[in-house]
Formats: sequence, C-alpha cells, structure tokens
Amino acid sequence: MFEHFRFQVDKGQSMLRIDKYLMLRIENATRNKLQQAAKAGNILVNNLAVKSNYRVKPNDVISIVLAEPPRDTSIFPQEIPLKILYEDDDIIVIDKQAGLVVHPGHGNYTGTLLHGLKFHFKSNGHEETNPLLVHRIDKDTSGVLLISKDETMQARLAKQFFDHTIERKYQALVWGSFSESEGTIVGHLARNPRDRMQMTVFPDGSTGKHAITHYRLLESFGYVSLIECQLETGRTHQIRAHMKYIGHPIFNDARYGGDQILKGTTFSKYKQFVQNCFEILPRQALHAKSLQFIHPRTEETLFFESDLPEDMTSAIAKWRAYSQNQI
Repeated sequence: MFEHFRFQVDKGQSMLRIDKYLMLRIENATRNKLQQAAKAGNILVNNLAVKSNYRVKPNDVISIVLAEPPRDTSIFPQEIPLKILYEDDDIIVIDKQAGLVVHPGHGNYTGTLLHGLKFHFKSNGHEETNPLLVHRIDKDTSGVLLISKDETMQARLAKQFFDHTIERKYQALVWGSFSESEGTIVGHLARNPRDRMQMTVFPDGSTGKHAITHYRLLESFGYVSLIECQLETGRTHQIRAHMKYIGHPIFNDARYGGDQILKGTTFSKYKQFVQNCFEILPRQALHAKSLQFIHPRTEETLFFESDLPEDMTSAIAKWRAYSQNQI
C-alpha cells in the first residue's frame, strides 16, 4: 500500500467525524469517496484502520493509503504555446488562453501552464528556474496571470495580494440586466456542502472566508450584460459564485448554472440564438482583463492588460446586434 495523504490533527481540533475533517483538507474530495475509502480500510488513524464515523482527536495522525502509488505532480518541461506579456529575472506575466490548466492536480497531471513555463525557462538557458504561483485563474477563464521565478519575490508579491494592494479587474458577460450601474457584493465563500466542486455564499459570515467583489456595468444587451469586476479579495471562484448569488450567473458557466437560458423569451428562434452563442463561447464568459502591482525588486508600479479573446468578442457582438434589432 502507498501513502497518498498524511495529516496530524491540531491540538485545538474539536472531535469531528473523520470524513468531514478530510473533506475540508483534500481538494475535490467527496464524502461518498471518503466513506468508500474508509469501508475499504484505506483510512488509518495512528496506523489503525477506522470507519468513516470515527471522530478525530487532537494529535491523531491520519493516513490515506491506496494500492497504487501517488501520481507524480512534479513540474517537467512540456512545449505549450504561451503568450508572454512581460518577463524579467524575477517575474513573468502571461496572457493565459482559456482551456489551459494552471497547475497539476487531480485529472491534470501534465500539460499545464507550469509545465509550459518550465519548457520556456529551459529553452532560454534557465533550466534550474521554477515557476512559482502567486495567484490562480480557473482553467476556462482567460487573461492576465502573474508568476514568480524566486521564492523571495513570490513572498513579496503574495504580501501585496494579502494586503489588497494589487489591482485586478475582470470582464464578464452575465445573465440579466442591472437596475444600478455599479455595486459591491460582500459574502463569505466556502465549498457548497451539497456540491464540493462549487463555492457558495454564506452571508451571515458563519462559514468560509471573507470575500468582496466590486462590479460596474459596461454595456447592457437586455437579457445579458457586460460588466467589469474588481476583486478586493481573491477567493476560489469568487466572481462566479458572487454573480450567481446576486442572480446574475456568468454566461455559459456550467458549474454555476449559467449554461441554461435564464432570461429572455420562449420562442424557438431565441433559444437557437442563445445556443449559437453557447457554441461560439463554449466556456464561462470571464476574462482577467488587467493586473497592476508593485514590482517586488524595483518597486516600480507595473500595469498589464489583455484584450478580450475572440470567443468572447464574437459572443458579445452577437448579443449587441440582437439587442439593437429588438429596439
């Protein structure tokens, strides 16, 4: 048997069921999978197999063992097309294409942005340089992404994110029209208890992490709207979950219900029009438009901007023409 995960329970941990405890610590873990692992004897506490209803205690050592060895998530060079906006000895700024996973993980062990960057560094005589993430954007979100080449620079940039001094703006096509031209969404975010792949808002602040999104209406097309979002915090799926929370899911965002016809008429011609837009833009209509930060070594203010990709501009153009024809 091979050990895949190992945790030592904190001294202050309350007595929580082990399946619930592990769901909070293993990305993409589901309660059903953990219960099946416990049933198979794959969850050990202090080297003894336990059932899924075991309650963890302070200082318990938890191991998850499986018959196959863990997958290799090391970063090795792979040639992947990259659009580089800026590069120096300390950082590199990428205009990431939609569909490219940023880092290795479950189901995506190769072909990620980090593999492509490792190839780029090696090709330019810097084989020992490793790409270090400062922040992330989702696989099907496009746009500006900042990568560090050095742990010291990474830590300085991470502090800027922590202090909310980095300015990040996104553009999104969302369902519905807005009565106000701008607004702010405040709501703690945590994983949805019924769907661990989704984040959900806990407005009372009882669960999750504090999250703030500011938005501004750029253009209205009647049934959908083009907006700009500025992040004050940077939580997983923040814009996607916040927009769903206020009733404006991102267009064609399957994870958050935006891949359904949520606004408009029941006419078959309209339904076909929306379906055509889905085919033109086969992903969530979200783009990391710009990023402004202080260079961690030179202390110079840097600003980078990315044009909307063709799939988004094409879908927006179709909606703009449609709305003008309805006037």
